[in-house]
Amino acid sequence: MNEKNIAEQVEKSIRKKFHRVLWSRFAKAIVTYELIQPGDKIAVCISGGKDSMLMAKLFQELKMHDKFPFELVFLVMDPGYAEENRRLIEKNAAALSVPITIFGSDIFESVTHVQKNPCYLCARMRRGYLYSKAKELGCNKIALGHHFDDVIETILMGMLYGGQVQTMMPKLHSTNFEGMELIRPMYFIREEDIKHWRDYNGLHFLRCACKFTEACEISPEEELSKRLEVKKLIAELKKTNPQVEKNIFRSVENVNLNTIISYKNDLGIHHFLDDYDR
Repeated sequence: MNEKNIAEQVEKSIRKKFHRVLWSRFAKAIVTYELIQPGDKIAVCISGGKDSMLMAKLFQELKMHDKFPFELVFLVMDPGYAEENRRLIEKNAAALSVPITIFGSDIFESVTHVQKNPCYLCARMRRGYLYSKAKELGCNKIALGHHFDDVIETILMGMLYGGQVQTMMPKLHSTNFEGMELIRPMYFIREEDIKHWRDYNGLHFLRCACKFTEACEISPEEELSKRLEVKKLIAELKKTNPQVEKNIFRSVENVNLNTIISYKNDLGIHHFLDDYDR
């Protein structure tokens, strides 16, 4: 099958077979959280994995609907990929008719000898480079491909390992790049549906291109073990409670501050004893 036919098949699958679980949920997040406004120029950030490549196709579909004017830049940062990994990203982008803009950085080299939390540092640096390049290209937003499973896993990880209640927000104002905003339009999309879409279309994406998988003093599995542990926990709980994923998500939508011992915001820490006798 040639590249044109692959792109057409993928686009048809989004409109037909996966309309409810992918396209509708993508559109719902955009409307629910007001992620896009007329005149926006959005850098759709592509890592080469299944999530970001699907996000690119969903944005193209949105653009075809032409409800209001906005611009897209499909941005790929090469943090020091092995040549075969970069070629795979370029090959998939061409096959899916996604016109990518690639720029380089030395992030992998910079974190090679970092022993404590190298993955966290790498992610922070990636985001900074993406913001900077997107702003240089005239964009006011960057879009990341985090999905529903990422959100609920982050909620539980914060509780179990961080001792705090927080979530991965659907949009954020950048604190370091004035006028820039981060949006997550895949917020309602399930990972199992992304995998189904990928396999249905016979697509093969980059999985992990990090050089830590090749040689590193700290195993990448150590960095990812907590998320994998939480993922397995959710899967186990789901066997007896099919609603557990929805309930985890809803827990951060239905916070009752009258039943919270303390909470913090930009104004400081608030304890329930502060106004208990009022």
